[in-house]
Amino acid sequence: MSSYRVVADTAICQGHQLCQGEAPDVFGFDEDADVVRLLDEHPDESQRAAVTTAVKYCPAFALSIEED
Repeated sequence: MSSYRVVADTAICQGHQLCQGEAPDVFGFDEDADVVRLLDEHPDESQRAAVTTAVKYCPAFALSIEED
């Protein structure tokens, strides 16, 4: 199990989908709601760099990482 958790605030997500491009195994997209969808809330440590990049470059600041 990973030592971190990914959080997506769909209330402020603007649907840019940059996160999906960075970490497609972690972030999906809800076409109906036009917002990010978490595919894996507790991704493996091997995904951490990609997830961190996705969080950093989210234009709406809708993503965060919580350390367990």
